[in-house]
Formats: sequence, C-alpha cells, structure tokens
Amino acid sequence: MKNIILNSILFLSSIIFISCKTDNVEGIILENTLVVHQDYSKNRKMVSFIKSSLNKDSEAFKQLIHFPTGGGESSYNLGYVITQIIYRLSEDEIIRIIKNYNLRDLKNLEGMIGVGLEYGDNDYDGRMDETYFKNEFPKLSKYINEKTKN
Repeated sequence: MKNIILNSILFLSSIIFISCKTDNVEGIILENTLVVHQDYSKNRKMVSFIKSSLNKDSEAFKQLIHFPTGGGESSYNLGYVITQIIYRLSEDEIIRIIKNYNLRDLKNLEGMIGVGLEYGDNDYDGRMDETYFKNEFPKLSKYINEKTKN
C-alpha cells in the first residue's frame, strides 16, 4: 500500500512538473496561444533561446526567429516576443547580433518584427499596438532593407 501511494505521488508530481510551462521569461511575455501550442520540451527550448538572446547570443536569436509555432496567432505572438527582445536590447545591439545573417534569416526577422509590432502590446496598455517597423525601429529597418535589396 505504501508503494502504491508513493508511486501515485511521484506520478502526479511528474505530471504537474511537465505541465508547468513558462509564459514569462525575464519579463518577456509569451502570449497564451504561443504557450498552449507547445509541449513542455518545446517551451523549455524557446525559454532557452529567449534567455540566450537576451544575453546577445546571435545563434540563439536566429533559432528563435525560425522557431516552429504551428502558424496562425502563435506566429504573431512569436513576433511579439522578438519585438520585446529588440526593445530590451536596442536596435544597435540587434544590428550587431544579426550582422552575419543570410537573406532568409533577415526576411524572416523582418516579417516577425512586422507582426510583433502590429499585433503585440509592446507598451503594455492592454491593446494591440498597430505600429510599423520603419517608424518604430528606423535604424534596424534601414539595415535589413539595405541587406535584402540585392
């Protein structure tokens, strides 16, 4: 009987642990639809990429902008994560981080920033911002535009 109770407690504890996904990483908000469509492992991977990106890791930021979301609203929410990181680090720092990115990476980043600014709540007022890349991040917009013209 004691073993059954102990095994039950261990089983329930592991279920609770596995189901505890993160929706906030050092102040970077992961909207509900993004979190709901991830299993625990995928959530941990995204958390790791976000933390490393905040530490100015170029490869982690690249992995984050290509992170599989399943599409739809989750993609917009990933864009929101990206824009929060840009605000936190600054345009100049992001330009330094992406300096060796290829055309595909830059185009993907451009799209993520666009939807993150339009649909995200980067000013935390409870409403979508509906702002535009070229207005909000002019240096970064110019940099990506120049690199992707060719």
